[in-house]
Amino acid sequence: MSWSRLYSLKSYIKSSLWLVPFIALLMYIIAIRMAYLFEPWLIWIEPWPWGVAGSQRLLETIITMTLTFVVFTFGSLLVAIQIAGGQLTPRIIATTLLRDNAIRFTVGLFIFTLLFATGALARLETDTHHAIIGVAGFLGFLSIAAFLYLIDYAARLLRPVSIVLRVSEQGRAVIEDVFPTMATREADAATRDPRPSTRPDKTILYKGRPAIIVAINKSALLKLAEKTQSVIELVPRIGDFVASGEPLFRLYGNRFPEESVLKAMIAFGPERTLEQDATFAFRIIVDIAIKALSKAINDPTTAVPAIDQLQRLLCFVGKRNLTGKTILNQSGELRVICRTPDWEDFVKLTFSEIRFYGAENFQIARRLRAVLEYGLQVLPDFRRPALEAELALLDRRLAELYDFPEDLALAQMADSQGLGGSTPSTVRPLSGTSQIRNSG
Repeated sequence: MSWSRLYSLKSYIKSSLWLVPFIALLMYIIAIRMAYLFEPWLIWIEPWPWGVAGSQRLLETIITMTLTFVVFTFGSLLVAIQIAGGQLTPRIIATTLLRDNAIRFTVGLFIFTLLFATGALARLETDTHHAIIGVAGFLGFLSIAAFLYLIDYAARLLRPVSIVLRVSEQGRAVIEDVFPTMATREADAATRDPRPSTRPDKTILYKGRPAIIVAINKSALLKLAEKTQSVIELVPRIGDFVASGEPLFRLYGNRFPEESVLKAMIAFGPERTLEQDATFAFRIIVDIAIKALSKAINDPTTAVPAIDQLQRLLCFVGKRNLTGKTILNQSGELRVICRTPDWEDFVKLTFSEIRFYGAENFQIARRLRAVLEYGLQVLPDFRRPALEAELALLDRRLAELYDFPEDLALAQMADSQGLGGSTPSTVRPLSGTSQIRNSG
């Protein structure tokens, strides 16, 4: 199996709700036989106080209960996912909700308990197997506890603050993987077009259904380039859409890897994912923020926690070396070129749309300023120009929106809470106004 197919299979497994319940089905087939085989050794279970009729009622109750749990969990979960996707952003469904192990393993427990109780009931004739009934009763008790936990867990999971925090955690891990080294002025100054000065000796076009590039196998590409003593350039960036006939690779050198081998190093999918896409976490959180800022919803208090996580991610990526476009061999020779986002990409993605849709709201204007001022304080000096440019754009936008100088002064205060968290030291004086007169 090629790397791209194996990667796609792993991604599908991680986001499949049905897989763990299916594994529970296979485990039941083994567990029910092992339980009856080792029943004489299960002496730690007290003899069941009821007879055949009581055990039958108990097993029927467990079956009915767990079946209800399964139906209720899947039905309510699908509805909740659709509602959360509509209120926040549909991108959280595949990237966050469907990959939650707590939900999958809880449903797996329900399925296993249901099948185990069904198997025990089918074998219940004239003799009561006390140990088996005890195991089924214990599984039923665990299912009740798991169901109550799942209700509380799902209610907490679907809150916007929980979603943006989870996306932020995943985004931080991706940034650390894509940009493993810390930033320095020398490394930042080395940013340039890494392509060789000569024209490519060969261009490989994409052939297939339109798709998104979700991941690449950089180590394998480096080995291929070393083997052929060539330079391999991946034209699209991770997260880019490619259609049939568009350039996929540019090759430089005299010997080239086979096209099928090169294409097997690229994983395609129907939508962007968080595995290797350093900007996708920003995109998801920004989408949540701007949807909360829409006129139909008008919920800036939901956008503020999203900006909190954007501040965290932006300051984290601002301290990393973002010049990872080139991959060199051990001798320092250029072998692989993969486009990656630069600092300006992250800054514009963080601020541009939220400023456009939310600057007219005091909470958003003040929170954005707090992010910019904090970034100017904690990030290296060579990151300042992009932040200062955004701060100037925010001031110009506020000047257009607010007619009253008092409102403008209020909007220009940096506030980490949006509205209500500023200190007197952050208050900026009114331009051209020494005092506010009471017209009454």
